[in-house]
Amino acid sequence: MNDLIFLDSAGSSIPPAPVVDEVVGHLRRETEVGGYRAAAERHDDLEAGYGVLAELFGCAPSEVAFTDSATRSWLAAFDAVPLAAGDRVLVTEVEYGGNAVPMLRRAEETGATVEVMPSDRHGQVDVAALDLDERVKLISLVHVPTNGGLVNPVSEVTAKAREAGALVLLDACQSTGQIDLRGLDYDMLVCTGRKWLRGPRGTGALVVRDDVRRRLRPRLIDHSGAEWTGPGRYEPRDDARVFELWEFNVADRLGLIAAARYALAKGPDVIETEVRERAEHLREGLAALPGITVHDLGERRSGIVTFTSDRVPPVELKDRLWEENVAVTVSQLSSTRIDMTKRGLDEVVRASPHYFVTHEEIDQALERISRSGR
Repeated sequence: MNDLIFLDSAGSSIPPAPVVDEVVGHLRRETEVGGYRAAAERHDDLEAGYGVLAELFGCAPSEVAFTDSATRSWLAAFDAVPLAAGDRVLVTEVEYGGNAVPMLRRAEETGATVEVMPSDRHGQVDVAALDLDERVKLISLVHVPTNGGLVNPVSEVTAKAREAGALVLLDACQSTGQIDLRGLDYDMLVCTGRKWLRGPRGTGALVVRDDVRRRLRPRLIDHSGAEWTGPGRYEPRDDARVFELWEFNVADRLGLIAAARYALAKGPDVIETEVRERAEHLREGLAALPGITVHDLGERRSGIVTFTSDRVPPVELKDRLWEENVAVTVSQLSSTRIDMTKRGLDEVVRASPHYFVTHEEIDQALERISRSGR
């Protein structure tokens, strides 16, 4: 499908050649000398990766941990936050199902409560209306939701959280690689490699600020995150790598580092501008099509564009577009139940053009959407 118009970077994007070369090259090397020797040869490159990701996130290398997904990062961080009966955990209306389930389960176990923060007229967190007190232990903040283009205010929410002594766990799985994250204020951040960062599947990262880490109690640690110092003693690492596990896919981690270098070389600020430009082009074109409704909220919007047809259900429209060589996906109620229920939506078509998608391709996609949505 050489003429494929790829509008699914919010799902799993297309890796650039240096990422593919890094992953495949390392796997080939493993066939020659075995996994341990191949990994030892790349020790310095793997260590350098902490600095590369630190540059991408605007943090210190000691605050970076590698994981196998945003989900693994989020679970590790959330599980380490001390919770007890009466504690409050606040979430956005666009909270992910993958985060909501473990929060509800842990609330059952501890007696804590999970409460939804109010949104303003744009659909983003209403910072002025936040009800914070000393019982609020954690704010689970979705930066960019999976089902629409809004961008939540991160530093503003964190400033309010600090007043109450609450921690902010930023889910940046849909913003890493399309929005410049440097300069944002948060306590913990999780991301995936496979989406906008254009890295391999099965990769992710976790950022934990040095001053925050000492407030956490990570439970799922092994002899990579801690040293066994005696028959009845152990000593946890004094950096974010306390959250890492000993076993990992070396080829994929090298690929993730290559993807981060690739993004830094282009410039996170440049990427953000180009992605937003393409998304707005697509939104404007969709809004002009008869029978098509755009559903994106937000005063400031990201590269995710969601829409429906008044004639063709979203799943069928997605399948028709794939036959037309336009790659999109469908975001469903179960992924962002609070927001979708509030807006009366069961599912929406989701398009996410990255910077490598041309304006001409977006125009062609609009023609095919118009044709397929009848």
